[in-house]
Amino acid sequence: MLITTTNVIEGKQVTQYHGLVSGEAIMGANIFKDIFASIRDIVGGRSQAYEQELQKAKQIAIDEMIAKAQGMGANAVIGVDIDYESISMGSSNMLMVAASGTAVTYK
Repeated sequence: MLITTTNVIEGKQVTQYHGLVSGEAIMGANIFKDIFASIRDIVGGRSQAYEQELQKAKQIAIDEMIAKAQGMGANAVIGVDIDYESISMGSSNMLMVAASGTAVTYK
C-alpha cells in the first residue's frame, strides 16, 4: 500500500477515487510516565516515554487508515494528513493521533 502526503503519484495514473479514509488512536500515558515526563520538562530534557507513546499512536492510526483503504479495494492513500492532539481528562493525559487521506487505485 502506497501512502503519500502528496495529491498525485508521480509517473502513475490514478484510475479510481474510493473516498476519504481515516484512522484514529487515543493512547493514555500512565501516571509514572506522566511524572517522569514532568521532571524531564522541568530540567529541559526530551520525554522519551511520550515520544514512544506518540510513535505507537501514529502507527496505529496509519495502520487503521490502510486497513480501511484496503477494504475499499484501494492500493494507495494520497493527500495524507496526520494530526496530533493532547487531551487532558482530570489528572490523566491522553495522546490522540488522527491520520486521514483519499483512498485511490493507481496503475
